[in-house]
Amino acid sequence: MNQSRILPFYMAYPLPMYYQEEDTVTRDLEYLQQMYPSEAKRYQKMIAEILNQIDYEGSCIYDEYPDKWQLYRLTQTIMDKIKRTDETEEGKEKPWEWIEEFVQVLLYYEIYKKRHANHSGILKF
Repeated sequence: MNQSRILPFYMAYPLPMYYQEEDTVTRDLEYLQQMYPSEAKRYQKMIAEILNQIDYEGSCIYDEYPDKWQLYRLTQTIMDKIKRTDETEEGKEKPWEWIEEFVQVLLYYEIYKKRHANHSGILKF
């Protein structure tokens, strides 16, 4: 009997281990997002709401190479919403340039998550 043809069990069925690794990555991402500062969480929720509105087949967020101008306009839409909600706060001058750059980074990350998520909610890497 040739011993070289016998495969160990873990090599014969590698797929369950693959999904377990993706599940670990998803849990890590969710845990780290829970640790965001309060302002970042608030901005992220607004970004996710707006992205859910434009989440359809053929949307610009699913283009192979998203247009920089369209993403800039999307950032401006989000910033307008943030400024409207922050108008209620009195006496606080905010560094809007920094906030806009931060919102852009969060937006790109949320788009990345949407582009790499399949229907079961597991990120594909």
